[in-house]
Amino acid sequence: MNARRRPLISATVAGATALGVLSLTACGEGGSGTTEDGRMSVVASFYPMQFLAERIGGDHVSVETLTEPGVEPHDLELNAKQTGRLSEAGMIVYLKGLQPAVDEAIDQSGAEHVVEATEHTKLSESGDDHDHGGDHGDHDDHGDHGDHGDHDDHDDHDDHDPGDEEHDGGGHEGHDHGPLDPHVWLDPVKYAEVAEGVGKAMAEADPDNSDDYADNTSALAKELRTLDKEFSDGLKKTRTSTFVTTHSAFGYLADRYGLDEESVAGLDPESEPSPARMKELHGIVREEKVNTVFFEQIASDRTVKSLAGDLKLKTDVLDPVEGITKESRGKNYLEVMRANLAALQKALGAE
Repeated sequence: MNARRRPLISATVAGATALGVLSLTACGEGGSGTTEDGRMSVVASFYPMQFLAERIGGDHVSVETLTEPGVEPHDLELNAKQTGRLSEAGMIVYLKGLQPAVDEAIDQSGAEHVVEATEHTKLSESGDDHDHGGDHGDHDDHGDHGDHGDHDDHDDHDDHDPGDEEHDGGGHEGHDHGPLDPHVWLDPVKYAEVAEGVGKAMAEADPDNSDDYADNTSALAKELRTLDKEFSDGLKKTRTSTFVTTHSAFGYLADRYGLDEESVAGLDPESEPSPARMKELHGIVREEKVNTVFFEQIASDRTVKSLAGDLKLKTDVLDPVEGITKESRGKNYLEVMRANLAALQKALGAE
């Protein structure tokens, strides 16, 4: 079953103030790319990239993030100190198309070792092959999502050539995501592909520790394959396949596990839905017997809770794992994703 994603909604994203942005402390000599204790300095654009860098780099790296926990990544604007740290970093790990201010600063940084996540996996257009043409009623086979992919061989990505697709995000001007959905980290399989790319880049930048980077990458990829299997098994049989979210962050996850994501907003969590979209959601909720509407902890929940109130639905958190805060349902990516799985199982009536 194909997931139904909403077409991307372009919107101008409000910039965060300098006080709302994490000030990075220069921990190494200017431009050296290493810390005083000899570790490679890595700057990550936001939490999912930070998690990969920390897990793969281990004791050999010092990782800083541009996006403070609790700050909506789409809103990030950089201050002068952060921009300076990009040019001093031994490596930058980022995801193009999610944070326009970061994209621009990295392009101007002159950094030698830059890992761009979308170069290591395949992106989809928001709304690609997901027609909203009124076929919501044809879900007689909700009970078994077993045909949504072979999850026994996700570790075999040797035939994947990111160069085969044009997805360099070159059209991401201003605050417009462009046609491609950047939320690849919410699919454990795609996230593992990005991890492989980060591991190879670290080995090239710091060959003395290449064996450790390879071992750490393999260990993380194994954990992500385990997570993928948990989602596959846990969502194989459900009462309904449709879930409603604040913004369309979960399209890749929906595609992977045979679900249908219906979002209030598009890729921008701060955009306001049209009256026509709200009317459409009312119809989908009734037709698909949706009983829960999901919101996010660091994005406005006003519209989602209004929808839930109008239709007497439950609300719950589905976390896009854009940052870890004290309110997060877990201490890291893996824990929060497992909390997301539990929330989806409950809302979808998993057996």
